[in-house]
Amino acid sequence: MNPISSKKIYFASDFHLGAPNPSVSLVREKKVVAWLKSIQHDAEKIYLVGDIFDFWFEYKRAIPRGYTRLLGTLSELCDMGIEVHVFTGNHDMWIFDYLTQECGVILHREPITMTWNDKKCMIGHGDGLGPGDYGYKFIKRVFANRMCQWLFARLHPNFGIWLASSLSSYSRSSTGDKDRVFLGEDKEWLIIWCKEQLMREHYDYFIFGHRHYPLQIDLGSGSTYINLGEWMSEPHYAVFDGNACELKKLNAQAR
Repeated sequence: MNPISSKKIYFASDFHLGAPNPSVSLVREKKVVAWLKSIQHDAEKIYLVGDIFDFWFEYKRAIPRGYTRLLGTLSELCDMGIEVHVFTGNHDMWIFDYLTQECGVILHREPITMTWNDKKCMIGHGDGLGPGDYGYKFIKRVFANRMCQWLFARLHPNFGIWLASSLSSYSRSSTGDKDRVFLGEDKEWLIIWCKEQLMREHYDYFIFGHRHYPLQIDLGSGSTYINLGEWMSEPHYAVFDGNACELKKLNAQAR
């Protein structure tokens, strides 16, 4: 068990910085930075649960252009002693060691389990979990393959980053508004997956991103599913105060 002080633990996901273009992304990046600065006074830990970037690939000597405000803020938070945890998502799974070495964040590639004040939480991006989505699960295995990563790194950054960003944009546009419709508990893959986990062991909270639809659902037996939504249209975040975790909408002050 990891007891926490009077400070809080914050969660956010799916900033998709870089999308749909640099100027719109910059407005969102400033909003993210303003929120991070607004919580630094009482944050003990911050979990950024995947798809921070709409695309990210680290070449050995090059990273995607931009995001200096966010990267600087993450560095400042870590220097202040605040634990910043970053999860890779399906859009930025090619984060390697730059953020850990340069900013000081703690990187996660798979869901993790944490316990604070007797509250057991599972935290992860959520991509590839639950039934269905077999096409993406296959693509994820390909993208995670070291040989495929090595081959992509042979492309010149100008071309490689452009190509991957174009594919990412196409993937997002092809989804359309599907992500903004609640399908029902019996059809939401992540909820189905969480209920399967509860049959094996108890969790007080499941906290995920990826879905792009803010949700806080009682799963029964004292367990709650939270999806953090996305920041492109209606930013949300979650906060654990030592007793309970609650999904919140970004208020006007943090904008």
